Order: sequence, then structure tokens, then C-alpha cells
Amino acid sequence: MNKRGPEKMLWLLCLAFIAGTVTAQTTTRHAFTIQQAVDYARKNNLQVKNALLNIQSQQQTNREITASALPAITGSVGMTDFIKIPTSLLPGEIFGQPAGTYIPVQFGTKYNSTANIQLQQMLFDGQVFIALQARSTSIQFQTKNLEVTEEAIKTNIYKIYYQLVLSKTQIDLLDANIARLQKLDHDANELYKNGFAEKLDLDKISVQLSNLQTEKIKALNSISIGYLGLKTLIGMPVKDTLVLVDKISEEQVREDFSNDTAYQYADRKDFQYVSLAKKLNEFNIKRYQLSYIPVLSLTGSYSKNAQRNKFDFFGKGDWFTTSYVGLNLAIPIFDGFARSARVSRSRIELKATENQLDNLKLTIDGEVEQSKINFKSSLATMSFQKKNMQLAEAVYHQTKKKYEAGTGSNTEITAAQTDLITAQTNYISALYSAIIAKVDYQKATGKL
Repeated sequence: MNKRGPEKMLWLLCLAFIAGTVTAQTTTRHAFTIQQAVDYARKNNLQVKNALLNIQSQQQTNREITASALPAITGSVGMTDFIKIPTSLLPGEIFGQPAGTYIPVQFGTKYNSTANIQLQQMLFDGQVFIALQARSTSIQFQTKNLEVTEEAIKTNIYKIYYQLVLSKTQIDLLDANIARLQKLDHDANELYKNGFAEKLDLDKISVQLSNLQTEKIKALNSISIGYLGLKTLIGMPVKDTLVLVDKISEEQVREDFSNDTAYQYADRKDFQYVSLAKKLNEFNIKRYQLSYIPVLSLTGSYSKNAQRNKFDFFGKGDWFTTSYVGLNLAIPIFDGFARSARVSRSRIELKATENQLDNLKLTIDGEVEQSKINFKSSLATMSFQKKNMQLAEAVYHQTKKKYEAGTGSNTEITAAQTDLITAQTNYISALYSAIIAKVDYQKATGKL
């Protein structure tokens, strides 16, 4: 007997155990309600992360704007070694020489050292003043952009989540139909054995059963792809396991629907976003208009200077002090009409934003009316398809009883089965359409 056989098997079992342990450690199971899926996306979706980074970037921009209104203090230290001291020319008349003659003279010392502290303080700048006022609006603008991004992602999450929830019902119906056909196939075989059915009847049932099993495989593949799509949307690793907790019913779908068409444009996050853009455009116009006003600033300096013929700055010796305080008024006179062009461009941008707001109002009106019509129609279709499915079930059961009693034909039972499957498929489709219509209605009215 080969003794290495059991040892090899033991090693394989150990490796399988280790591999299973590693997989268990790296795979996380998530059981999410619809709200938990939305909350997870707020933390992990890439677009949301970038929108959050935009807010942080604006916060740093605001800090930079604030710094423009605060004093700027700079310090400097310098040392110069004159390898050759500069030469100056003095008029010869000073020393009794003829006019027009010059005497070269060297002034200064070989080593010069300076330490300086300088202060710059802006006292008034119209553009900085407006920029300080616009800081809060800029943060609101980026925050609203985040909310618009989150709402778009939330809309897609709702649609995919509930589609996957409904897919469970779809699979249950397929399983029930498969079980029903398997029972029918068994009964038909018994009838065939006793000479009460034809081989053609068995073949027809087998074809139907095979078609249903194929539909189930396709449905399961579609569901797997849907889960991958939902994971990608919320920012979840593909290897993690996602379980959907919420259920959906007709009563839930019918909630929140009202024939009342009252709504506010300001309830829409995209309208709020464009409104803030308009406000920022107005700040831009003010900023460029105030650029015509002079800029007043304060400057001050304090310095120490020492001159030596020997490099002994750290020893004894005189350090001479220089200090001053000054005001500077920069008066804009002519810039080639650049400021005028900036103001005009800002007015054009403001007008474009106002046009965008007007068009958005029309769009919102259209979306609300269209989504309301679709929602109402979807609810009616859902009710009709449910009744149709219930009727198809009753017809099937009656036909099956007739078939089992020997008073019905295989053609009748096959047709009843086909009608039932069609009615069930139509009901699932109508229920999902109603869910989509509800999500669109809530988004259009700003209530999602």
C-alpha cells in the first residue's frame, strides 16, 4: 500500500481548509434594507466621494480668501561679502580739482548683514470684500452639488433594488410553474401508461417544462448581473455578499400617490443648485464692479543692518536700525477696458443661468405631469394584471380538474398553463413599472 496516499490527502484537506478560511476572512456579508443601501452608497460611491472632496477643496479656497484679508508678515536675513568694494565717482571740484574731473572713491565695508521683518496689511480691496461675502454661498453650492449627486444615485438604487426584490417573486412563480408542470408531466405519464393519453401530449408538456427551466436559468443570470450592478453603484466590493432585506407590495407602491399637483420648484435639489449658481454669478458682477475702486494697503518694516571689515557679526559691534510705516493707495486709471469686459461677461453668465432656471421650471412642470400620468396609469395596469393573473389561475385549476377527470384535453391544459405564465409575467412587469413610476414621481416632486 502506498503510504504517501493518506499523507497527500491530508495535505489537500489542510490546503482546502486554509483557502476556505482566507476566503471567509476577505468576504463580507451585507444584509441591507433600501435605506441601508443608500447610506452605504453615501460613504462608498466614487461620485459621492469626489463631491465630498469638492466641498473640502472649497473650504481650503475659503481659507485662502480669508488669508487675503489678514496681515502678511515676512522675515529675511541676508549677508553680503564684497570681494571688491564698489567704486563711486565724486566731482573733482570737491577736492579743488578742475571742473569736469572725477575722483574714484570706494565707500562701504567688505561685509554687510541685514535682518528684516516686513508687514503687509490690506485695508480695503473691493474684490476681496465680495469674495469674503461669497464664502458661505460657495460652500452651499458644493454641498448642494453633493445632494444632487446623492439623489441621482439614490434614484438608481431604488430602481435596481426593487427590481431585484421583485425578481425573487419571479423566481418563486417560475418554481411554482415548474413544480406544477412536473406534476402534470407525472400525471400524463400515468395516463399514457394506462392508454388514456398520447405520446404527443407528453412531448408537449416536456417542451413547456424545458422552456420554463430555460427561463429560470436566464432569470437567475439576469439577477446575478443585477446584483453586480447594484454593488458597483453603491461602491461595494464585488466579492462581498449582498442580501436584500426589504419586501415590496402593492400597498407600498400605492403609498404617497395623490391627485394633488401642488409642488414647489424649491423642493427640487437641482433647482436649489442652479439658484445658488445664480447667486454666485451675482457676486461675480459685484466683484468686478468694485475693481474700479482704489485699493488701500498698509505696509511696515523693521530692519537691522551691520557693516564690518571683518566677519565678526556675532561679536561686539553696532547694528543700525531702520523702520517705517506707510500707506499705499493703488488707483486704477486705465486697463484697456479689461474690467468692463469682465463685468459684461459676468452679466452674460448671469443671464444664461437665469435662462437655465426658467427652462428648469418648464422641465420640472413637464416631469411632474408626465410622472403623475405614468404613475396613475401604472397603478391601474397593475390592478388589471393582478385580476387577470388571478383569473388565469382559476382557469388553469378548473382546466386541470377537467383534464384529471378525463373530460378535458391536453391542448386545453397546455393553453391554460401558457396563459397563466403570460399573466404572471405581465403582472410582475406591471408591478415593476409601477415601482419605477413611483420613484420618478417622487423625484419629480422633490420628495424622494
